[in-house]
Amino acid sequence: HVDEILEDLRDELKSVAPTEAAVPFYSTVSGGALAGVELTGEYWGRNLRQPVRLDRALETLLEDGHGVFIEVSAHPLLGMPLSSACSASGGVVVGSLKRDVGQLSQIYSILGELYTRGVVVDWAQLINQFDGEHVTLPTYAFQRQRYWLESASGAADVTSAGLAVADHPLLGAATRLADSDGYLFTGRLSRGDEKWLSDHAVFDTTLFPGTGLLELALGAARTLGGASVSEMTLAAPLVLPERGAIRLQLSLAPEDDSGKRRLSLFSQPEDAQEDEGWSEHASGLIQAKAVPEAVGFEALEHWPPEGATSLDLAGFYEQLGTHGFGYGPTFQGLQEVWHDGRVAYGRVVIPEDIGSTASHYGIHPALFDAALHTLMTLGPAEADADAVFLPFQWSDVSLFAMGASELRVRLELEMSPGADAGSARILLADGSGEPVASVGGLVVRRANTEQVRRASQSTLRHLYHSHWQVVSVPE
Repeated sequence: HVDEILEDLRDELKSVAPTEAAVPFYSTVSGGALAGVELTGEYWGRNLRQPVRLDRALETLLEDGHGVFIEVSAHPLLGMPLSSACSASGGVVVGSLKRDVGQLSQIYSILGELYTRGVVVDWAQLINQFDGEHVTLPTYAFQRQRYWLESASGAADVTSAGLAVADHPLLGAATRLADSDGYLFTGRLSRGDEKWLSDHAVFDTTLFPGTGLLELALGAARTLGGASVSEMTLAAPLVLPERGAIRLQLSLAPEDDSGKRRLSLFSQPEDAQEDEGWSEHASGLIQAKAVPEAVGFEALEHWPPEGATSLDLAGFYEQLGTHGFGYGPTFQGLQEVWHDGRVAYGRVVIPEDIGSTASHYGIHPALFDAALHTLMTLGPAEADADAVFLPFQWSDVSLFAMGASELRVRLELEMSPGADAGSARILLADGSGEPVASVGGLVVRRANTEQVRRASQSTLRHLYHSHWQVVSVPE
């Protein structure tokens, strides 16, 4: 059919006098670049009669270094074949207008898509058309407010799996071992489920607080009718990944002649392979059944403490930040500090949004951790800027009451200047002076940036994994 009109068409187009193109022109007739002067009536006759070789033109464009393709037409049809052809080379393909979508906003949308895919867009040419003003954005992180309900991590029906509910916010299930008098507790930690976990960081690494590890041990002891941890050594920090979750296993050995059970606490990334091991974070002994007697709390019955000197806490948490401690709002609970020699008194309060869940814990880890900040006012945080003091070993920890949202703290520190470790004795009472807990000894040890980062690297998992694949060797 084209042959029947081709001669007449050439006659009609004889007057076409093309010039050299200002924009590079790639021909779907020849498959290569043309200067422009070749686009005579004869060329357009060939264009109508011969096959359209978009594939050849595209290959030449890619070879010449062009990788961004915008189909400028009223009804883009070539986006799909262009995308298929460019997939191997990583080219960017977008349309322009669409059927029944011809507004200028569609062009703006395409510019935005190009920009997000790495194409440089001269926004000034667009923005300068309007009489708007430049808005200075905040230099801090945006405060996001979600407009949908946050899903709480509810307790699963573990009884259907032959387990018992552990009755603790961070321990989901418990079971007594069949071949011994031992127990196994399991749980799951996720920054997405427990928002307060993200507020505790050291050297920009989010750590599960040492008070949280102690709370897990006390929670296991309470399940068996006890409320005391005889000793507990923290072997390695428990790093919490930004995404994903951590599995927990807390095991209790059979009770010995003194009524104590050996405790071990392990973690493993939730996406770990089956053959990958677990990391041990704590070990120690719990007193399974004996309930200790609260003694020595007279100093906390009246507040403020008599004979002590008030300490100004202005800029306290900012100062801790310079030493590697990244405490978010949940952990900034220290309200007052008073000194009497090497004895420090503190008052700590947990935020209201977290305080509603405090009754589910023996002592909420964020509240207990804030109580330890009283220790920082006695000197350890003023060591070299590349080191912090972290809890290492707990001993003779007894819990007398649960669910406090406010604590009075009495802390006595024994530590030589420049030492790498020190020991503290701690008493905790509630806001009315009633006993909550006592710590016979807390050993704190110096940890530097490299030690914390090594723990991070050993705990965090990557989305991708390497696997060997067998391939045949050609002859």
